[in-house]
Amino acid sequence: MQLNHERPDYAYALRAADGRSAKVNDRVLEASFILAPNELIEDWNVRDPAALLPEDLAPLLALNPELVVLGTGERQVFPSAAVMAACLTRGIGIEVMTNPAAARTFNVLAGEGRRVVAGFLLTP
Repeated sequence: MQLNHERPDYAYALRAADGRSAKVNDRVLEASFILAPNELIEDWNVRDPAALLPEDLAPLLALNPELVVLGTGERQVFPSAAVMAACLTRGIGIEVMTNPAAARTFNVLAGEGRRVVAGFLLTP
């Protein structure tokens, strides 16, 4: 059997994520961040999913996603209806899940070549 090492055709992959940190490629991040297959925006100034405002999604939406994956830490916490509407009224899907689930989902969708953008909320 021949084995081939397959390398993704995108720049960033999540290796691990929980409520306090995430490993993007070989870097450990300890502050909330935004990730697209070819872009990393560090120090996203959001910590609490309950306090998330529609305008907090602006940097994610600026990346022109077809789907936003929102990792809300160790627990799944849905943001307000206004935050959900900020995506849905633009025809952009939004999925809310724990950070580990969001990391797995992001990697699968990025691997499929989808226009996915993920926001990960981390608390120190």
